[in-house]
Amino acid sequence: MAASFLAFAQENEPKKIELTTQERQLVENSNDFAFNLFRKARGVSNSIMSPLSITYALGLMNNGAAGQTQKEINEVLGFGEAGADAINAFCRKMLTEAPTLDNTTAAEIANTVYVNSGQNCILQQGFIDKANQYYDAEPQSLNFYEKQAAMGIINGWANDRTHGMIPMLFDEETFNVDVVSYLLNALYFKGAWTYKFDKEYTKEEPFNGGEAVPMMQQSGVEYESTWNNLYQAIHLPYGNGAYKMTIFLPQEGKSIDDVLSQLNGSNWNFKGWKNEISLKLPRIKTDTFLPLVDIMKELGMITAFTDCAEFPYFCNSDVYISNMFQKAAIELDEEGTEAAAVTVIEVEKTAITPYFYADRPFIYIISEQSTGTIFFMGQFTGREMTSAIQAPSIQKNPSNDDAIYDLLGRRIDSSFKKGFYIHNGHKFLK
Repeated sequence: MAASFLAFAQENEPKKIELTTQERQLVENSNDFAFNLFRKARGVSNSIMSPLSITYALGLMNNGAAGQTQKEINEVLGFGEAGADAINAFCRKMLTEAPTLDNTTAAEIANTVYVNSGQNCILQQGFIDKANQYYDAEPQSLNFYEKQAAMGIINGWANDRTHGMIPMLFDEETFNVDVVSYLLNALYFKGAWTYKFDKEYTKEEPFNGGEAVPMMQQSGVEYESTWNNLYQAIHLPYGNGAYKMTIFLPQEGKSIDDVLSQLNGSNWNFKGWKNEISLKLPRIKTDTFLPLVDIMKELGMITAFTDCAEFPYFCNSDVYISNMFQKAAIELDEEGTEAAAVTVIEVEKTAITPYFYADRPFIYIISEQSTGTIFFMGQFTGREMTSAIQAPSIQKNPSNDDAIYDLLGRRIDSSFKKGFYIHNGHKFLK
């Protein structure tokens, strides 16, 4: 009996993802990105988001980037000088090992690239190779101008990879037929509580002194927890303990903002004490649409969304990220938690605006358009203080001491008649 119990315990012992010292630091930095993102994006109502899904989508796109564009992506995601190769290695390790840690918990990661054949976009081979090698992403060609078919395939991919939690990414208004490509990441998680709640004890109770919610209740179970003047916190494990939910509850008089201001990528994962806890937790069912362009710009990723974006290794056209968003959903009940997210990166050709800056000498012509007859021609070489052609002046009283000429150039005496004459190089009227 003892031997069989030991074998069972060993079989269900959570596996670990082994990390080097450098990789551990990168995970901390990546978690800093998660907190930075959440602080910017959470709003004031219920919300759910996946920082890891964004890391995957941007990590994939980053293999087509260069220069300032790639530098900003690396820094925002927390990988800095370690760069795109480090993001690729991290994403590959999580993609291959995360699903193996607990056979009772689903942790699935999927990536894909849809290329618009209607735009004659050809992906660079180097990008394709990295998409396959690190992200298991096999680019697929679709004609986006066959809108219903293309939209159905992409929505179907999201629905399948999230097990129906996110059935639709696009509708008639949001699907853009003119984009070059859509890059997608999907994350799906389903875990059963290690210690499930008994539905019998779930009751409607006021939440935050207001409207009642279904509150799950449990007692007599040991959980790892901690508390201080700012918050109480608890780890709730799933399955064999490889995955957990951590809840931070602000103390009375404190706010979520207060707590978030003190948490970062290294200190959130506390080591607490195991105690029997009297636990109450509401059922949760939430879904979120999260526009990401402005948020990512605020975090420091700016160039990728402009015409100055550098993605020379992505395809045979100059492109930029024209849109980026995430859809996420969570359901939490007495049995456990199911959550999913899909992050979408929309890629368009750079709108190259023709320019004509007349900032150097030029000629100009005024003509009649139907015949092409030129009426005037001129040039402009810059600002001048005087005219290049002296205008004639009209004088009525020339000096008697200077010579006067008629219009034929003949010198005349002072007894000339009324008419036009020339004096000192100027025409005048007598």
